[in-house]
Amino acid sequence: MITDPIAALGTGGLLGLAAGLAPGPLMTLVVASSLQHGTRDGLLVAAAPLVTDLPIILFVLLMLNRLADSAALLAAIGLAGGLFVLFLAWQTLRTAAPRARPPAGGAGSLWRGAAVNALSPHPYLFWSAVGGPLILQAAAGHPAAPWLFLGAFYGLLVGSKTGMALLLGRYRDRLDDRLYVWVMRGLGLLLALFGVLLIRDALETIL
Repeated sequence: MITDPIAALGTGGLLGLAAGLAPGPLMTLVVASSLQHGTRDGLLVAAAPLVTDLPIILFVLLMLNRLADSAALLAAIGLAGGLFVLFLAWQTLRTAAPRARPPAGGAGSLWRGAAVNALSPHPYLFWSAVGGPLILQAAAGHPAAPWLFLGAFYGLLVGSKTGMALLLGRYRDRLDDRLYVWVMRGLGLLLALFGVLLIRDALETIL
């Protein structure tokens, strides 16, 4: 139960940290962008949930009892997300050696991360099955509890990915050229795996 502010703060922080450090398409994209373009692009990708999640949360809170049963909607989201992640994997696999790195992607990196997050069914599932009910529970206990839950959740969700971007962006130039290329290829294959898994999960939802 998170009906008091302290419990809401602790629960939100714990869930945010777990989600922020969990392997997935967005974390892989943070790593790839930080190595490929530098700290700024990694930070922009890390901030993607701040762009995409508010509409998702509002939608889920309004449709909480219906969303979990909407298999077709989750399947469509998963298929689109899987295909987009596969496209990002292809781009990452084609990354050149450091001397030929492309310039920073700017705002495009933020929207790339936002698209990955918005087209993944995971935020919808999390907020419909876990986050949404916890917010409603917190609101019933104390008016400040939902805001503390959300603040702690996103502070550690985005904060953990930001820390990763800062670390990798700072030390990326110390990577040997061949090691850099192999790291990017590994990340590309990991993104491809996540893309395939998203498509598989989407198909299993409707089959």
